[in-house]
Amino acid sequence: MEIATPRGPARIDLDTPGGRARYLLVVTHGAGGGVDAPDILAVRGAALKAGGAVARVTQAYRVAGRKMPGAKTESQDEAWRAVVAALTERPEFGGVPLVLGGRSNGARVACRTAADLGAAAVVALAFPLHPPGRPERSRAAELRGAGVPVLVVNGDRDPFGVPDAADATTLLVRPGERHDLAKDPEGVAGAVVEWITRHVA
Repeated sequence: MEIATPRGPARIDLDTPGGRARYLLVVTHGAGGGVDAPDILAVRGAALKAGGAVARVTQAYRVAGRKMPGAKTESQDEAWRAVVAALTERPEFGGVPLVLGGRSNGARVACRTAADLGAAAVVALAFPLHPPGRPERSRAAELRGAGVPVLVVNGDRDPFGVPDAADATTLLVRPGERHDLAKDPEGVAGAVVEWITRHVA
């Protein structure tokens, strides 16, 4: 389905479990990626088995055919807020805990908007701590500013860097993984859902 945003329509792939959802996980892609990334699909499957509902969001700029979100984070966050608000207003999600998630750039969006949207927690897959080769341009403040519990899952070979443990509620560093977290997506998903269950559901 599509949801209108101030920046154009966003596309939603919504999967729900049988019966009332234990939580709603709204997750989005990296800057140039999509919601069919191996780690996102694995998390979707594991969350559904655990009783969660999962909304995979293709952001408005990607639906419009652009490969990158642009330099203004405010525009991307504005569209994301509209999508999450529309989802949480659905009757079946009334009173259901909200978890925001994303991979890479999508994790940054989730962190920046979590407090405003009333999220119970954030799942940050492959959080891009800094541009490759530019450690002085740290984005750790986005993690620290989330205002809710944050799980960060990064590979130890990620060229975008690995956050410090002090910058997240929980930091899981996956040995041998790079930025795509594609070596063991099922292992990533299991860790994510276990953490959500412990902190939210």
